[in-house]
Amino acid sequence: MKKKIITVVGARPQFIKAAALSKAIMEDGRIEEVIVHTGQHFDENMSDIFFTEMQIPQPKYRFSINGLNHGAMTGRMLEQIEDVILTEKPDLLLVYGDTNSTLAGALAAKKLKVKVAHVESGLRSYNMAMPEEINRILTDRISDFLFCPTDTAVANLKREGFDTFPAVIRNTGDIMFDSLLLFKQYIGNASQEIRKIAEGTFILCTLHRAENTDDETRLTGIFNALNRIAEERVIILPLHPRTRKKIDKIDLHDNIKIIDPVGYFEMLYLLEHCSLVMTDSGGLQKEAFFNRKFCVTLRDETEWTELVDSHCNRLTGADTELIVNTYHMLKDQQFTENRNFYGDGHTARHIIETLLMENAQSVKNL
Repeated sequence: MKKKIITVVGARPQFIKAAALSKAIMEDGRIEEVIVHTGQHFDENMSDIFFTEMQIPQPKYRFSINGLNHGAMTGRMLEQIEDVILTEKPDLLLVYGDTNSTLAGALAAKKLKVKVAHVESGLRSYNMAMPEEINRILTDRISDFLFCPTDTAVANLKREGFDTFPAVIRNTGDIMFDSLLLFKQYIGNASQEIRKIAEGTFILCTLHRAENTDDETRLTGIFNALNRIAEERVIILPLHPRTRKKIDKIDLHDNIKIIDPVGYFEMLYLLEHCSLVMTDSGGLQKEAFFNRKFCVTLRDETEWTELVDSHCNRLTGADTELIVNTYHMLKDQQFTENRNFYGDGHTARHIIETLLMENAQSVKNL
């Protein structure tokens, strides 16, 4: 009999990660996967791409829980995911990352005595002001399977005493690396519009975290830096409409090209062709590394500390001078880092084999 798992996703980055594992599950044939989309973030750019072109199963359950405060959003997700669990009676529930959907899924399963698997376990920014940090710590603590992307993540769990908990802990590598390898073959699907925008030398920049977009001082500091950098290099900035409204009063250099949010294939195309990445995104920091591009991270801390330690990633926060100086330091450097921090590109296979082991406790490898 197949083992049944429920996978809970709620945002585009989680769909990107889930794509690689879902594809591997279908090819393996020993697991029945039921996908639940909480609707935390709706992105019409991915509807056809992720389900039709990638031949990934459509979510069996779709909610529309978004636009609420954290407590209300998490509570409603918890309630509806619980109903799905009672209907489907799964052997296990699987969650990714650190969103409200992640925590709600883990809580719902644990309350109903269903095992929980957490992909991207052990990440820490040590900034408890971040909702994501709270979500990932709480999810880790109640998970039965802790799938870590790096040695650093495993060390974080060990430092927090997780080796004394009744949980399976394994460094499987980073599922995002699997997804990148899977999706790269589709970069040719990028639109002609994006191809035209990406002609010439440019910096790819993204900005979406509330700590930057909701803080006028930080936002101004970042755009003061971007304006100065744009004097010598084009910056392509996919920006959500709500963030656009917040920069209405800021005069932007002509070389800052603001475009609408793009689909994942378009983002991979921009990554492949840019000269440098500037971002406050967690996932894009790694994708820059996978594409052998330096990254300037517009945050005060990051979960991906190995990238900082190896100098592939530079933290600048919203400090105008530090951002500009870091750009000048990196703009002509050659990317030479050859270490593999994120596994062998077969994370999905490692996860599947671990979940199917009768004596899974034997794979604890702290």
